[in-house]
Amino acid sequence: MSQSRPSQGHPKQRGEEAMRIKWTTLYVDDQEKALQFYTDKLGFQKKADFSQGNYRWLTVASPDEPEGVELVLESNAIAAGKAYQKALHGQGQPAARFLVNDVQAEHDRLAAKGVKFTKPVTATKGSIIAVLDDTCGNLIQLVHLTWV
Repeated sequence: MSQSRPSQGHPKQRGEEAMRIKWTTLYVDDQEKALQFYTDKLGFQKKADFSQGNYRWLTVASPDEPEGVELVLESNAIAAGKAYQKALHGQGQPAARFLVNDVQAEHDRLAAKGVKFTKPVTATKGSIIAVLDDTCGNLIQLVHLTWV
């Protein structure tokens, strides 16, 4: 007996809303310091900030896309978060990548605000990048794609 299966096409084709990315987590060693860095230095805006007991839900978003993806500044108080953060940083791997229009201009703007870079502006195949230290245990890569 053969059963009919629903369409396996894209959700929009079925009149459904597609799954979206809304939050992505960045473990930080100090949420207050991270909030100051990501708002005052990088220029993101605070979206959510509330606590329940020892837990704090803290997010920032791009002012150009305030209803877009939010970066959760999650405390690394849990062992797995701290280990993940330390492993990435120890291997020189960025914990996040932020798209910018002009890496050199962003580098210069941020350096003038005292942001420390661990990798200068560098042209690579398909992109221009620079890597900064967020002072909260993470390396962050700024990226401008040249292949699009």
